[in-house]
Amino acid sequence: MSRLRIRFKRGEEVKFISHLDTIRLWLRAFRRAGIELEYSEGFTPHPRVSLAAPLAIGITSEAELMDIYTTGSISPHIFSDMVSKQMPKGMEILNTFQVSPNLPALQAQIIFAEYMVSVEVKEGEGRLTQVLTNMLAEKQFPWQHRRDTGIKSYDLRPLIDDLWLDSFRDNIAWIGMRLTCDNRGSGRPEQVIRALGLCDPLSIHRSKLILKTS
Repeated sequence: MSRLRIRFKRGEEVKFISHLDTIRLWLRAFRRAGIELEYSEGFTPHPRVSLAAPLAIGITSEAELMDIYTTGSISPHIFSDMVSKQMPKGMEILNTFQVSPNLPALQAQIIFAEYMVSVEVKEGEGRLTQVLTNMLAEKQFPWQHRRDTGIKSYDLRPLIDDLWLDSFRDNIAWIGMRLTCDNRGSGRPEQVIRALGLCDPLSIHRSKLILKTS
């Protein structure tokens, strides 16, 4: 048995594919490439494939991570070459490497996710920088989020590790965010943008997933 970790890109062409359809897409690619996956035990065995911090629909990424267990050993290079030929445009394997089967589940290793969010800004660059600074200075930030099951109230501030202005041009700002993504909860870029009092994002791109170092 071998455990492989795949880092892949989700581009504009496939950003509206759901999490479930993404899993199906990968399983189909593995099957066509002849990759034999390990299956879980129990009454309903399923392929041992886990995707970290699933993306919401409409978000692109260059930092997606997925762990898979194969029945035998396979070179990461050969694996990437075989599977890449089966992937649709916009879904691209960036690298593949072996990890220890004894490591914790992939989702349990994630602590932060970084995003780049573009947004139209009416105020100037200086004012926007101050807005970001003010948010980071807050100790608490009560927030409400409407779900299908009703309104959820929570403190948004602990979910924000860092904010920064990456670039500003022609009233379009690119705001960097490092948001919590662990058992405390997962920060959502669009919620942070609204909490900052800005317009809805023009685009959201996940640039990094940060794992525990130990």
